[in-house]
Amino acid sequence: MIGAGGATRVFLACGNTDLRKGFDGLEALVREKLAQDPLSGHVFVFCNTNRTRIKALYWDGSGLWVCGKRLERGRYRWPADGTDRRIGPGELAALLGGLDWTKTQRGWFKKEPGNWTENKSQNK
Repeated sequence: MIGAGGATRVFLACGNTDLRKGFDGLEALVREKLAQDPLSGHVFVFCNTNRTRIKALYWDGSGLWVCGKRLERGRYRWPADGTDRRIGPGELAALLGGLDWTKTQRGWFKKEPGNWTENKSQNK
C-alpha cells in the first residue's frame, strides 16, 4: 500500500485535526499548515482530538491515498505542542501499532569503529 522507501519522509501534523476531511481537505492542510507538497511522495499523518484515530495522506505517483486507523483501546501518543514534527519509518510503525514512538531510539544498531575494536578485544 504505502511503499515508503529510504527517501520517504514522515510528517506529523501536531495538534488536533478534523478527520472528517478527505483528500482535498488534508491536501490543503499539508500545503498550508506543514508548508509541504502533498504530491512529494512523503507521508503526512493527522490525529483527532481524542487521539483514537489517525489518517495518513500519501502520493504514490498515480494518485493520493488516504488511510485511516482507529484504536479500539488506548490512545495514540501524539504531540500536542503545535510544533509539527518529522519522524522516521520505525517511529511511524510504532505509532501505527499504538506504541509510544517517542521512546524509540534511532541508530541503536550502529557501532562506531573505535567501539567495535574495544568490544572485540574485551571479548577474548
